[in-house]
Amino acid sequence: MKSIRSIRRLLTISADEPDLVLAQIRSVARQIPLLYATLTLNALAVAYTHYDIAPVWLTVLPVGLLAVFCATRVLQWRRLRVDQIDATEAVHRLRTTIRLVAIMGSGLCIWSFALSRSGGESHHVHVLFSAASSLMACIFCLMHLRPVALIIATTVVPVTLVYVVGATQVGQATILNFACIILVMIFIQSICYRDFVHLVRLGAETRALAHTDMLTGLPNRRSFFARLDATLAESGARKAPFVVAMIDLDGFKPVNDSVGHHAGDAVLHEVGRRLQGEMAGLGWAARLGGDEFGLIIDGAPDLDALGLRLCAALGAPYALADCTAKVGASIGFARYPANAESAALLVERADAALYSAKTLHRGGAVCYDEAHEARRRGRAVLEQALRGADLAAEFDLAFQPIVTAGDGRIASYEALARWTSPLLGRVSPADFIPVAERSGLIVELTAVLLRKALAALRRWPEEIRISFNLSSHDIASADGLARIEALVLESGVAPSRIVFEVTESCLVNDMAEARRALLALRALGASIALDDFGTGYSSLSYVQHLPIRTLKIDRSFVADIDTNAASLSIVRSIIDLCRALDLTCIVEGIETEAQRGALCAAGCSHMQGFLFSRPLPQAELAALHAVALPRPAAMCTAA
Repeated sequence: MKSIRSIRRLLTISADEPDLVLAQIRSVARQIPLLYATLTLNALAVAYTHYDIAPVWLTVLPVGLLAVFCATRVLQWRRLRVDQIDATEAVHRLRTTIRLVAIMGSGLCIWSFALSRSGGESHHVHVLFSAASSLMACIFCLMHLRPVALIIATTVVPVTLVYVVGATQVGQATILNFACIILVMIFIQSICYRDFVHLVRLGAETRALAHTDMLTGLPNRRSFFARLDATLAESGARKAPFVVAMIDLDGFKPVNDSVGHHAGDAVLHEVGRRLQGEMAGLGWAARLGGDEFGLIIDGAPDLDALGLRLCAALGAPYALADCTAKVGASIGFARYPANAESAALLVERADAALYSAKTLHRGGAVCYDEAHEARRRGRAVLEQALRGADLAAEFDLAFQPIVTAGDGRIASYEALARWTSPLLGRVSPADFIPVAERSGLIVELTAVLLRKALAALRRWPEEIRISFNLSSHDIASADGLARIEALVLESGVAPSRIVFEVTESCLVNDMAEARRALLALRALGASIALDDFGTGYSSLSYVQHLPIRTLKIDRSFVADIDTNAASLSIVRSIIDLCRALDLTCIVEGIETEAQRGALCAAGCSHMQGFLFSRPLPQAELAALHAVALPRPAAMCTAA
């Protein structure tokens, strides 16, 4: 029974290897016309030599039927679009071909037996030669179908026996020569088939490696876009809906930097596993690179519910070998065909929604809408204007004072960028700074503004300092950092009068590089301030490991500090921390007397906000240098 199953397996086409089946049908489709032409010509030659010595029904009729059959099959194969059929159809057609080979082999044997009754030895040799050459044509043309060789082997044996019996010595030798040649051809075909299978499997493995992310096991970026194009083609004129999603991990970089790349790899692997689980039956997930992932989601699901589920799944703790990591995820969705009808636009708009999620709803999911399109177009217009701007002429600085809480004396000014575009008018820093960072223009802009800030500082009293904001690009670029150092040295201003402000976003991408840059600025003599303190993931670690001398408490803690006990407790704790570490503490965003009073009670030493002054141009600062803000009677009685 086991041997029967083995023989059946050898004589059939398996559907277990789709790549092999598709390679086999491509090979057969190229060779099948040549095979049928050879069979027809051989049959015509035999019919011609036996026409006068054998009945017409044994010569003309079989050849005519064979010619019609071969022509029909050739036309069928010519109409077949091999590059468009799937593995299931390929298996069916190959099995049909094998059955036809078996039938034709049996027919060839029967016809040969029938013709062996007519003519002499030369006619018998011709029939045998035609049969052998037909079998050789089958072996060559169907080289990549293993069952064909086995069928032909079973055909050779009876034909050989029929002709050997009763033949002369020369005839027997000729017959045996033909049989040996056929058997050698069958052996060679088996070797070629084995090599063919090996190459097909190797090619399939290579394609899999080229389209698979080895870390997560998910499809890679190339595979994602190929699948997206295929999904668009399948939707066709029906416009069958589906969704493209872009995912970016929040807080992944600190895990990678603080715990190590092996931990980051473990997190990415687990993210891939979770995405595969969540997308089972819904669609398809891929890793696009770094900590970015893409999804293609079938149909029109409830994206609000799906977004919540995906964010919850990816935001659950990650158990690592030595610790537990906490990573979130922001997601952007774009619907087809509602939001876009091309692959490029779908990805672009899903990415726009992701950008909105990361900036406005970090750790959440956002679906693309017309508001995102308006913002995208606005950013594109703004970027074009920024690229064509005369930075030195169009950009200027406004200065907002930072005052001491005890006497209202101005301790320093924060330099704030201002842009007046001849095309767009006044543009908010909240709009142009992110665009400058994304476009890479921020380093050049920083140099222009720093030069102006240092020129203003030279005209101020010696005791007044200036705070200047740096972006992540400024401290990540060696050339940008060298330019900053050169500008400070060329200005003739004492570096001790300069405070460079950085935010956590400047530090999170590459902690080691940020530390190197800040140490270089500190060695120059400048001070370092951490802006927006309290709003990031790991601000305390920055205080511990970086040369920071000033903390600026984010305005979000000040808005309700006079009514919210929790906000006041947080601010008081940070002030106590600064006092313990001998750091300067500045509280931003003070707009009311009630807020000022609460901060005075908490022990605040430096304040900044509209209560004291709005940002002012350089020309209006001279009147402020000689006075306290606000009047001393309104300031804290104790620092």
